[in-house]
Amino acid sequence: MTEKELQEIPRHYDIHDSQQMVWVLRGNVLITAPSSNNIEPVTLAIIACRDTEHHDKEKGNLVYLGIKDKNLSFFCTETEGKPTLQLKEIDIMDLYREKTSQKAFLFFHSMEGSTSAFQSVSYPGWFIATSSVPSQPIFLTQERGLTDSTNFYLNPKN
Repeated sequence: MTEKELQEIPRHYDIHDSQQMVWVLRGNVLITAPSSNNIEPVTLAIIACRDTEHHDKEKGNLVYLGIKDKNLSFFCTETEGKPTLQLKEIDIMDLYREKTSQKAFLFFHSMEGSTSAFQSVSYPGWFIATSSVPSQPIFLTQERGLTDSTNFYLNPKN
């Protein structure tokens, strides 16, 4: 990536799954909720990683994910022996500006038809997922195409 190709600011998106579940912030936990007028979904912030150490073109583009205007970034760690998705208080622009990428914050963003999938770089084969049951936390899973959604529709915001 040349300097000219680098983003100055994150891109912002509304996000939902095939069940029309949107992402909502409750405290510092992202949960799903059916899309409606009385729900205020988060706006997903995405910015490309400048460090190419973990680059794998077949898996997708290296990105950092965050919540717009909340200073929260997506972070993968192990809890009780299992990869988990968490939010950490750090601005994705701070991650973006670092010369060396922070692997735990990185995701492969791949396009699958008209949907996006996000695979953890720290835990290959683990994808961000949502349950079909409302009010459940967003999580990481290895099981794709079963009951949980790992593909999301991103609608650009200005």
